[in-house]
Amino acid sequence: MPEPHDHIRAAAAERGLEIELRERPAARSLPEAAELLGIDPSGIVKTLVVKRSDGTYLFALVPGGRAISWPKLRSVVGVNKLRLPEAELALAATGYERGTITPVGSSTAWPVFADETIVGRRVALGAGTHGFSLFVDADDLIRAYDATVADITVPEATE
Repeated sequence: MPEPHDHIRAAAAERGLEIELRERPAARSLPEAAELLGIDPSGIVKTLVVKRSDGTYLFALVPGGRAISWPKLRSVVGVNKLRLPEAELALAATGYERGTITPVGSSTAWPVFADETIVGRRVALGAGTHGFSLFVDADDLIRAYDATVADITVPEATE
């Protein structure tokens, strides 16, 4: 019987990507999640699925404490319309539920756009299932997925 992460391990191996899957308890906030993983909040990278007006998608890798800058991302992608899809569309586009999305093992290899602040770091991403994180060297991930690296985020507003 296959293990829940066999396809992620296989997809990573296919691209020559070394990953570490780590089980973790649920967290109520980014700082709590970072503390549970023993890393800085900026080391947790959200993989956001973004829908283009032509019905195709892309992945945006956004470090903790930052948010997509829609004008910056539109400029880098070269389009004037992008949006976050509904949860069911994100699932259909990737095979993963929100909160678990990663480019690694996605049902479709959508283009990857990585915020420049992750370069040179070891980061934690979604791992395809709830309760796990996928650790990877960001530079290796960028190379493996031929990601476009650019300034695509802004600091999140703090209350």
